[in-house]
Amino acid sequence: MPILGTIASQVPGKISVGAFESIATVTIGASASAITFSSIPQTYTHLQVRGIGRAGGGAAADYNGINLQVNGDTGSNYKTHQLYGDGATAGASAQGSTNLTYMGVATGQSNTASVFSATIVDILDYTNTNKYTTLRALSGTDSNNTYGYLQLGSGLWLNTAAVTSLTFQISTVGFGQYSSFALYGIKGA
Repeated sequence: MPILGTIASQVPGKISVGAFESIATVTIGASASAITFSSIPQTYTHLQVRGIGRAGGGAAADYNGINLQVNGDTGSNYKTHQLYGDGATAGASAQGSTNLTYMGVATGQSNTASVFSATIVDILDYTNTNKYTTLRALSGTDSNNTYGYLQLGSGLWLNTAAVTSLTFQISTVGFGQYSSFALYGIKGA
């Protein structure tokens, strides 16, 4: 069975691997309350953030949510939709009028120290000032080899301003050591 997106990515005229350009990478030393990409160049069609994450601050949970705020906006200007599952149960949720959008999951401190989550976030048409900004995320982690957790999410920033900064946070606990996020610009359509 083909993996969704792989066939379309191989069609001539679509985005190629060479269309991705590295803009910035942030790797956490001891710990950090947030990861911010600022002064984002306005010369690409889309943005993508790829990260590995782990919660800091002694968070005992198996996993913690990664939140995103755009351009420092802390108002109730976000909407989020999620599909998620852990191998035993599956679910869906939606939130509107929140001060952030849920864009992934980070491995909690109750897991083995070498276990990190993986997250990919796409920021579509980030310079287009004629519409709201759409975000999508795919994220997952393992919990001490007992069960995994996978999350597919979408978000909407209810603002028509061009995206110039992105701030990722893990509520109250921050990011743990060696968490690393990289920002890429996508040149193609």
